[in-house]
Amino acid sequence: MRPFWLEQALQGDASPTCEPLQGDTRCDVCIVGGGYTGLWTAIMLKEQNPELDVLLIEADICGAGASGRNGGCALSWSAKYFTLERLFGVQEAVRLVKASEQSIHAIGAFCQRYGVEADYRLDGTLYTSTNLAQCGSTDSVIAALERHGINSFDKLPVAEVQRLAGSSKHLEGWFSPAAASVQPGKLVRGLRRVALQLGVRIHEKTAMSGLGEGSPAVVETAGGKVRADRVVLAMNAWMARAFPQFERSVAIVSSDMIITEPRPDLLKKIGLTTGVTVLDSRIFVHYYHNTPDGRLMLGKGGNTFAYGGKMLPVFDQPSPYAPLLRSSLNEFFPDFAEAGIAATWNGPSDRSVTGLPFFGRLGEGSNVFYGFGYSGSGVGPCHMGGQILASLVQGLDNEWTRSPLVNGPLGYFPPEPIRYLGSLMVRNAIRRKEHAEDRGHRPRRLDVRLAKFAAAAGKADKG
Repeated sequence: MRPFWLEQALQGDASPTCEPLQGDTRCDVCIVGGGYTGLWTAIMLKEQNPELDVLLIEADICGAGASGRNGGCALSWSAKYFTLERLFGVQEAVRLVKASEQSIHAIGAFCQRYGVEADYRLDGTLYTSTNLAQCGSTDSVIAALERHGINSFDKLPVAEVQRLAGSSKHLEGWFSPAAASVQPGKLVRGLRRVALQLGVRIHEKTAMSGLGEGSPAVVETAGGKVRADRVVLAMNAWMARAFPQFERSVAIVSSDMIITEPRPDLLKKIGLTTGVTVLDSRIFVHYYHNTPDGRLMLGKGGNTFAYGGKMLPVFDQPSPYAPLLRSSLNEFFPDFAEAGIAATWNGPSDRSVTGLPFFGRLGEGSNVFYGFGYSGSGVGPCHMGGQILASLVQGLDNEWTRSPLVNGPLGYFPPEPIRYLGSLMVRNAIRRKEHAEDRGHRPRRLDVRLAKFAAAAGKADKG
C-alpha cells in the first residue's frame, strides 16, 4: 500500500515503471536514489551540461521514500537562523536564508516551465503559538532576521492569524509569503518525468547492493553493475543503514500524517481557503494545510524512533498514531469532527544533530558524493541539495562548493543503545512538558531541561 500522496499521484501518472537494470553499463554520473535530492541533482546536471551521461537507480519507484510521503510544506531556513549563524557565521547564515527562499520560488518556476502539476501554491506560511508558554518564542529569531535585512515575516493581529489559519486555537502568529505548499507525490513524479525528458537514464526496482570505490567507481546491483566516473548517494534516511560510518550522524524518526476526505464546504466555513502552511511552536510541531481538492492534511513529527537506523515495517503502514492525529485535528478544527478520514501514513526522516542536512565526499579525493540529514524539512532545501551535489560532481568552484555545508556531518549522536533510550526519554519529556503547557501548568524542571536536547534538531529553530 502506497502513502496517500504517492497513490494519488500515480493515479494520474500513466507512465510505466522504468525497467530494472540488466547487465553492466557505463556512465559519467550514477545517482543512487530517486527522491527529491537525486532527481534535482540529475535534472540540474543535464540542464547545466546536457552532454553528461547521467544514470539514476532507485530501489523501489521514484518517490517511494520520504519525497512521496512528506507533509508538502516547502519552507525556508529563516527559522533556523540561529543554528546557521552558530555553525557557519553571519555571512553564510544570511546567504543560506536567502538561498532557501530563492529555492521556494525556483520550485514554482520549474513547475511552470515544465508543466509539472504539483499543486504548487505560493501562499506563504504561518508560525504560530497555540498556548501561552509558546507566545513570544519566535520574537528573538525574527529580531535577528530583521537586524540582517533578511526578515520576510510580519506579526499579524490574533484575529487575522485565526482567520488565515482557520482555527481559533492560535494565540499568536507570524506570516511570511516566502513559503509554499505542494502535493509531494505529484512533485516527485513530475521531477521523474522531466529527468527522463532531459535524457537521464532511470532504472527503478534496482537497489544498490554494493559500492566499489575507484576510478571508475562500481555500483553493484542484483541485475548488473554500473561503472561511473562519479557517484552521488541520495538515499537520505537509508544512508545510515547502508554505510556504517553514518549510523550515528542521523536519528531515524517518524513524521505521521492524516488527511480527510474532500470537504470544501467545511474549509470554506472555517475560512481555510488558501494554500498557507501552518506550523505551531512545539518542538515536534503540528503542521497542516489544505489541498486544492478540498482536503485537510495535518501532521506531527517526532513519534516513532528507530533503533540503530533501521527501516522499521511501521514506516510503510498506516500511522499507529492515528488516534492522536485525529484528536489534534478535532482540537484545531471542531467543525471537522465528523469529517471522514481518507488515509493516515508515516515515514522515516533523517534527523541530524544540527537539524540541517550535510554533504561531502566519502573520502579524501573520492569521486563518490553524498547529501542527507534534512531532518523532516526537505521539500524546499532538497532543491538546494541538488545545487550543491551538481556543483560538487562537476568540480565547480562556487558558493555551494565553498559552503561549510559540504564538510560532512557536524555532530554525532551517542552510540546505541544510549541514543535510542535517550531519544525516548527526551521525546517523553517533551510530551509531558507540552501537555502541561497546554493545560496552563508549569512543566517539571527536568522535562524542560531534557526538551532542550531536541530543540536544535526541530523543524523550527526558535533560538
